[in-house]
Amino acid sequence: MKTIKINPADNVAVAIEPLRQGEQVTIDGQLITLNNDVPAGHKFLLTDLRQGQDVVKYGYPIGHLNEDHQAGDFVCDQHISTNLSGLLDYSYNPITIDENAPKGMSQDTFMGYRRKNGEVGIRNELWIVPTVGCVNGVCQQLKERMRSEVTDIRVVAFPHNYGCSQLSDDHENTRKVLRDLVLHPNAGAVLVVGLGCENNQPDKFEALLGDYDHERIRFMVTQQVQGDEIEEGMRILHELHEIMRHDTRTAIPLSELKVGLKCGGSDGFSGITANPLLGVFSDYIVSQGGTTVLTEVPEMFGAETILMNRCKTRELFDQTVKLINNFKTYFLSHGEPVGENPSPGNKAGGISTLEEKALGCTQKCGKSAVCGVIDYGERLTTRGLNLLSAPGNDLVASTALAAAGCHIVLFTTGRGTPFGTFVPTMKISTNSQLAHNKPTWIDFNAGLLVENVSMDTVFDDFRRKVIAIASGELTWNERKDYQEIAIFKTGVTL
Repeated sequence: MKTIKINPADNVAVAIEPLRQGEQVTIDGQLITLNNDVPAGHKFLLTDLRQGQDVVKYGYPIGHLNEDHQAGDFVCDQHISTNLSGLLDYSYNPITIDENAPKGMSQDTFMGYRRKNGEVGIRNELWIVPTVGCVNGVCQQLKERMRSEVTDIRVVAFPHNYGCSQLSDDHENTRKVLRDLVLHPNAGAVLVVGLGCENNQPDKFEALLGDYDHERIRFMVTQQVQGDEIEEGMRILHELHEIMRHDTRTAIPLSELKVGLKCGGSDGFSGITANPLLGVFSDYIVSQGGTTVLTEVPEMFGAETILMNRCKTRELFDQTVKLINNFKTYFLSHGEPVGENPSPGNKAGGISTLEEKALGCTQKCGKSAVCGVIDYGERLTTRGLNLLSAPGNDLVASTALAAAGCHIVLFTTGRGTPFGTFVPTMKISTNSQLAHNKPTWIDFNAGLLVENVSMDTVFDDFRRKVIAIASGELTWNERKDYQEIAIFKTGVTL
């Protein structure tokens, strides 16, 4: 396979491998002579188009041409401009979605930890969480010392720069994400470390946790410790370790798995291989009664109506419209256009406009109905496919997915990235070259889908891999100890 035309309505095709000027390819019975070299993952025209006419990919416009072009011309971000502008009025045109699980499908299970409150975790780690950046050094020292003294569990600290000098919603966002982190069932126990004079007052933060497990979540306010806070912290950590080290995995139905869907460092193959694979997997999880979450709201611009029309109710449609327009207003309030999003790496990989990125990005959530819409920092309450308010930034969005309650983040990438958030962050490559070049970044290669391997075969291998990770197999970010958090900064710093 040298080229692919993704949708019958498209007027471009994508090069699966590098094509040379003068090379001829046949698409839908039409012989196309290439007028330029076309890098792998990039587009070329299948018909003559004039300036201002739309370029169509995935069956939808991805922008318009800046000048006239002929069939066989290579086109990229230098030739195509976005059609996106400001706020839009949307109408609800719901589509019928088959929500029945495929006949004969058995209920899969994974090996997880059943918590006291009934929630399920896929890890049993000891976490150290600062309420404010001022105690990051204390948390790091506690982590390093505890790691030197215990080897049977993973000890992780999550430093951040916030918790003080923030106001209103910005301050509350920080508190909510830290609350979600502390309550996450992937932690077997948590030590919360405060300073004492920060805006995020430890006693008020403790109240935000609600009815929590006092045995497994402990607080230390360093200004109130008489003597060495490191010694006091180690005493508490050893007590927590003694409680959690006896936890064991049990069989859990896949209906209790919560999966975050994310992409980053995308390329022209993202919407052809890895993202459609995640779409099939998302539909599979939903059909099993489980939960998947799509975020990166700015990367829905241009494909938002597809999601809106999949909303199960008018109320969910209205919430999705608010989700989209609130983020557009956020862009516009800072003097930024809503259509300026693809990064230099995205463009180099073959993505020309935000619409093109969005149409590829939203494939990660398959074809299931939208069952829930949640604000940034809020926790999941509805099973099925949910939409989450968060930006596209990789670490901020991945942290938001984990904070919402996702046990694992499935992260597709065409360029590669080593990072991980505070839950397992599984990297799925869009092309085999990346998987070959970065074997200690990539957990699964979806590039096989353009190498004559069927979706059924790749999906079956992928399903087994995700279940293995949910059951304890470490992702590369965990093996490399790349686990961190990033909180969405939205307001004034005092």
